[in-house]
Amino acid sequence: MIVVMRSSAGQKEIDGVVNRLEREGFKIHLSKGVETTIIGAVGDETRLSTAVAVMPGVEKVLPILKPYKQASREFKNEDTIIDINGVIIGGRELQIMAGPCAVESRDQILEIACRVKEGGAKILRAGAFKPRTSPYSFQGLGEEGLKLLAEAREKTGLLVITEVMDGESVELVAEYADILQIGARNMQNFPLLKTIAKCEKPVLLKRGPAATFEEWIMAAEYIINGGNNQVILCERGIRTFETYTRNTLDLSAVPVIKMLTHLPVIIDPSHGTGRWELVEAMSLGAIACGADGLMVEVHCNPSEAMSDGPQSLTPENFNHLITKLRGIAAVVDRNL
Repeated sequence: MIVVMRSSAGQKEIDGVVNRLEREGFKIHLSKGVETTIIGAVGDETRLSTAVAVMPGVEKVLPILKPYKQASREFKNEDTIIDINGVIIGGRELQIMAGPCAVESRDQILEIACRVKEGGAKILRAGAFKPRTSPYSFQGLGEEGLKLLAEAREKTGLLVITEVMDGESVELVAEYADILQIGARNMQNFPLLKTIAKCEKPVLLKRGPAATFEEWIMAAEYIINGGNNQVILCERGIRTFETYTRNTLDLSAVPVIKMLTHLPVIIDPSHGTGRWELVEAMSLGAIACGADGLMVEVHCNPSEAMSDGPQSLTPENFNHLITKLRGIAAVVDRNL
């Protein structure tokens, strides 16, 4: 429920409402404006809403109508800002997560880390564990890949984001990564969502290939409700009848998610299209739509990549993309 305090309410009245709700097990978000204080509260509102409505300083009590509570704009109106060692996701600065689909070797990941940093990325993306459609495809280097990512971070200063595939791996991946990624296939892996909610690292949650906006946000709600409010949503394309592209990249997700939730939104144009030559256009469109950043696949030799070569940019094309993005960023009052 949303508790709107009177403009005349003092700190004593505000504390009284907050303390009452917390004693009853409600999760609280306090938003203080210039004139009005709003208290977002998640719990069994059927039992307390009437009692809270008559407490000193309360103007009115409103229900949160969305099935997702803590992720909604109703619960928290201001944007969520995630600060990871000075790298801000969700603010005015756009963040670029770039790197190969998979860690293939030490030389490969160290070289590409240096190249994407030179191009303007602050976050290195690469998979150590790879969920593949075919059991015969390259599955990743596992913990050795995580160690190589950590070495690349030490060498370049880049943050690291990589995918975690199951609950048993969360602790291991968190030991090496700065951001944990939940892939599209695992968006509704509820045991994994509950486990990762207990981790203190930020989580990037990709949209499932057939997920509605509500299903996607409800998956984020699992993580937030479990205690981790550092959630980043990533649109990576949905499955439609079109076969020319790998997926259909839904750029409408950006303004819709921004309207419905307070969470940062990242766009993955590489998986969204599956074609490197479409990545630039979709990236520019994503930033124009209001995205907080991009996740882009970059490989020094895409034709030799062990996975997703056709959708990977070369470092030269990545540099060209960043140049174009800076122009769009200036138009929409963002920094890059």
